[in-house]
Amino acid sequence: MESNWLEISFSGRKSEKILFSKSQGSFNFQQPSFMSELDIQIPTAFDPFAEANAEDSGAGSKDYVHIRIQQRNGRKSLTTVQGLRKEFSYNKILKDLKKEFCCNGTVVQDPELGQVIQLQGDQRKNVSTFLVQAGIVKKEDIKIHGF
Repeated sequence: MESNWLEISFSGRKSEKILFSKSQGSFNFQQPSFMSELDIQIPTAFDPFAEANAEDSGAGSKDYVHIRIQQRNGRKSLTTVQGLRKEFSYNKILKDLKKEFCCNGTVVQDPELGQVIQLQGDQRKNVSTFLVQAGIVKKEDIKIHGF
């Protein structure tokens, strides 16, 4: 009985060696008894939100002031300021913002976000510079969102 190694390669995978023997007109295939090349890749679990969840939890989490823009109908837009400390008077800040930028605005009580200042128009850059110059917030604590 004659035994030979046959190397078979599959598309996209590594070649594999198989032991075969020819006896009485038929082929008997056997896998080799050793597994020297183990080519199995185990996928690891990847959580894309792990970094964001780590920032939210813990005593070292930072409180940011979020300045966002919301698109209304047509060219109309709304700027929202959220995350100011509660010790500040939102109505006084709103009054100064309205005078400075010649726009209308209001303070809205949101159940999840707390008090939010809303201003008419795209005032994101103006509000961020105003808050830094007034000493209300540091520049690195401001996050500006929107297009």
